[in-house]
Amino acid sequence: MSKVKAWLQKQKKETSILLRSIPTPVVTLFVVSVICMNLLAYKTLLQLDFIALDGGILISWLSFMCMDMITKHFGPGASNRISVLAAMINLLTCLIFFVASIIPSNARDYSAFNEIFGGTWFILLGSTVAFLSSAVINNMLNWMIGRAFRKNPDGRLAYAMRAYVSTFIGQFWDNFIFSVIVFVGFAPVFWNGFHWTILQCAMCSLTGAVAELMMEIVFSPIGYRIVTGWKATAVGKEYLDYIAQGRK
Repeated sequence: MSKVKAWLQKQKKETSILLRSIPTPVVTLFVVSVICMNLLAYKTLLQLDFIALDGGILISWLSFMCMDMITKHFGPGASNRISVLAAMINLLTCLIFFVASIIPSNARDYSAFNEIFGGTWFILLGSTVAFLSSAVINNMLNWMIGRAFRKNPDGRLAYAMRAYVSTFIGQFWDNFIFSVIVFVGFAPVFWNGFHWTILQCAMCSLTGAVAELMMEIVFSPIGYRIVTGWKATAVGKEYLDYIAQGRK
């Protein structure tokens, strides 16, 4: 028990230092994007024989861009921690939404509000599992690709390659796992037979990954400039020094 307690205390201290070190706007945008993905996933934007897209595609690129920035400057462990934090805040938000939806009101008809914000447990399950697993994949791939650029690891090419490859693969996994859990596993049972096929899930995931990769290509220069500025101004020095000392 003493070892477990010591480990928990170490994790708490490291997380506390990390939260003091990462610029607040990045964490805020990351958490908000995760919450928005969960809500937007309720709407199917497009459903054809081979392609299906839900509303989460409109914001999920922002989550991955934030993870790429955090991974580049603070490491994959830091990005994984912030991903878990975002998932926990999302779960808390969904709980608050659910409580609000079940409180009766005679002011007007809130059935549409209650249906959306009351949530669906299997959508929350699917989004949480998909997000956390894809976050780990994205962060580790980003870090591993970055290590391959030994001559100029901080250059534009290195940042672009690690962001593009990790985002594409991570997004595909996120989209595929979510769509399989929700639209193949649970939707046929709870949504009167509505469902996607595995092919639609795969094409949705591929199409979504390509679309989100395009967004990453557009906005990654901004991420690169921000991360370059972090390094120039020694942002997060307390956390980086703490991690460096722990490796000695």
